[in-house]
Amino acid sequence: WQVPPSSPSTTLTAEISLEHDSLDGLPEHVPRCPLTPSLSPRKRTTSQSKTEPPLLRTSKRTIYTAGRPPWYNVTGTTFKEAFVIGLCGGSASGKTTVANKIIEALDVPWVVLLSMDSFYKVLNKEEQELAAKNEYNFDHPDAFDFELLVTVLRKLKKGKSVKVPVYDFTSHSRRKEWKTVYGANVVIFEGILAFANKELLKLLDMKVFVDTDSDIRLIRRLKRDISQRGRDISGIIKQYNKFVKPAFEQYIEPTVQVADIVVPRGGENFVALDLIVQHVHSQLEKNVTYERLFVSHRSALASAHQGQPLPKTLSVMESTPQVRGMHTIIRNKETNRDEFIFYSKRLMRLLIEHALSFLPLKPVSVETPQGSVYEGKRLSGKRITGVSILRAGETMEQALMAVCKDIRLGKILIQTNHDTGEPELHYLRLPKDISEDYVILMDSTVSTGAAALMAVRVLLDHDVAEDKIFLLSLLMAEMGVHSVAYAFPKVRIITTAVDKEVNDQFHIIPGIGNFGDRYFGTDAPSDLCESDEGMDF
Repeated sequence: WQVPPSSPSTTLTAEISLEHDSLDGLPEHVPRCPLTPSLSPRKRTTSQSKTEPPLLRTSKRTIYTAGRPPWYNVTGTTFKEAFVIGLCGGSASGKTTVANKIIEALDVPWVVLLSMDSFYKVLNKEEQELAAKNEYNFDHPDAFDFELLVTVLRKLKKGKSVKVPVYDFTSHSRRKEWKTVYGANVVIFEGILAFANKELLKLLDMKVFVDTDSDIRLIRRLKRDISQRGRDISGIIKQYNKFVKPAFEQYIEPTVQVADIVVPRGGENFVALDLIVQHVHSQLEKNVTYERLFVSHRSALASAHQGQPLPKTLSVMESTPQVRGMHTIIRNKETNRDEFIFYSKRLMRLLIEHALSFLPLKPVSVETPQGSVYEGKRLSGKRITGVSILRAGETMEQALMAVCKDIRLGKILIQTNHDTGEPELHYLRLPKDISEDYVILMDSTVSTGAAALMAVRVLLDHDVAEDKIFLLSLLMAEMGVHSVAYAFPKVRIITTAVDKEVNDQFHIIPGIGNFGDRYFGTDAPSDLCESDEGMDF
């Protein structure tokens, strides 16, 4: 669990090739969890996924494929919208190269790269046949699903997660698997017709036109389509003369008039790239800095609900002599690790059993072996899914699996950026169709509620109903309870105990110490967000 401190030389980007279904997708600097079971190899559905990590290596930094929703305030809403850069230009003009150069030079924590190529319309049988003969015009505005594109970009600008289609250029069709992409500080959107739609233009904060000589673009297109898309030279030339060149002259080139900046020679024009980066930085600086955002947010958490009664959505397990005795053992700093684990597991089992009593049940009649009818109860929903906040929340999974047979599990890893103090989502694996489930969200302790707020927001972004989320924790501070209840009043909060105070380091008082350290027998790095307390160091 040795984690090197984050540095300005590391930027995390999200793009459409991002997958959240394997621990192999974790960046190299993100630690593996001791309790995480080894995952069986999955069949990869896209060649892009093999590039992660990393996505892009440069002389100055390594840029990883990762994503996260931006930070949310005490009401559960975003602090600010993302800054959206639109890159337009002819086919093979170097838009992606320019985008990557901007990402490298920006030096901001999170960037999303969205390509217009993902939004080609689904072709019918007749159009498929035309495409196979190079007779279909992929450069015409009618070839793109602008309605879906505007919806996706609007959600990204607001900081929400989105599903992005994956287009297969070899078969001229969309793949079944869509990619989940998260909001960021900056969104770079590139495409040949990026400026061709009025609704799209409204979403762009900065418009850049990449102007490259037509002969160079043709040579690049030949190399790309032959090596990457399996096309033949004659078909490429035919398509270029019949569709690509006329479409550029009719639809693409005229949009240079709406551009804020024109970049001749593409990625080789370092002067233009520097101007773009300087402008983006100046716009970002108009917003509150990351450090002030996080400090002001924590201050709001600390003061917003002082003296208020605990919310009705909170359920604290009865403090029986047995429960009190187990708390005495695990709170005692002299308790050895074996006893700490044993009594923590006992408490977890009791907590899970207590939480299940809040699930909605429906009456059901069954016949007993004696032939009599028994009037009983059964879960009224489809199923239950458990989601743990790594790493300490994962310790509660065994208790959940012992109580709920064949339960599905998901995981969320949140880390704090060492330089900005901003929480960031580094890993996410959620079961399919989780939106239909009752979700038990598990964290060992909750002090300010910062990690819990972000985790709940992630679940909501995946269309889980707020009233179907149950936040479980062994120990919570009143501040954390109020924060979660205020931002998400329909989330059920369940714990074994609530302590009143949080100190200047945002640790629960009297508390339990660093749960993850005591359970795993490790020394926690300062930038690991574990069980909420570790996140707030």
